[in-house]
Amino acid sequence: MSKESNVILGLLAGTAIGATLGILFAPDKGSNTRQKISDETIAVKNKLQDSAHDLKEKVTNDVSHTKENLDDKIETIVSDVSYKTEDVITSLEKKLSELKKKNKTYQKA
Repeated sequence: MSKESNVILGLLAGTAIGATLGILFAPDKGSNTRQKISDETIAVKNKLQDSAHDLKEKVTNDVSHTKENLDDKIETIVSDVSYKTEDVITSLEKKLSELKKKNKTYQKA
């Protein structure tokens, strides 16, 4: 899990714990306290769902962006290799031509 998601979860957990303790120690009827705890729990649950959704979208976008970058890099590497291959073939053809010329000088006509 990333540092960002750990921080978000920590902040939400701290907020939930603080709110619950504040409600528990506030002077109020039990039914009101239980309702406040219930409401706060639902609010924290909703915040967690929103944060999880946002995190999922961020990760999905990062993965998609990384895949696009990787595809571009692979295409560039393949293109570079193609050019290098052409250079090697040209160089080998020149060497072969030189060797053929030398070989003709050694052959008797």
